[in-house]
Amino acid sequence: MFSLAILGGILLNVGAFFMFKGWAFRAIIVYLFADLCWVVMALQRNDMIGAVFITSGMLFGFMAFLKMRSGKMHKSLNKDESHEAG
Repeated sequence: MFSLAILGGILLNVGAFFMFKGWAFRAIIVYLFADLCWVVMALQRNDMIGAVFITSGMLFGFMAFLKMRSGKMHKSLNKDESHEAG
C-alpha cells in the first residue's frame, strides 16, 4: 500500500541525494514537498500539534531557501574560510 509516509520518505531520500551532489536549491524544494506530505498525513490523523510543528519547519526551510537564493546567506563549510583571523 502506497501512503503519504512512503512518498515523504522517498522525497526525503531524493533530497538527501541532491544535497550529497551539492544541489542545495533542488534539495530544499524536494524537502518542502516531503514536509507537505507529512503535514497532510498529520492533518488526516487529527494531529494538529504535529501539523503546526511541521509547518513551522517548512516556513523556516522556505525562508532559508529564499535567503540562499537572494545570495544573502554566506556560510562556508571550510573551517579556514569561516573564521576571520584575529
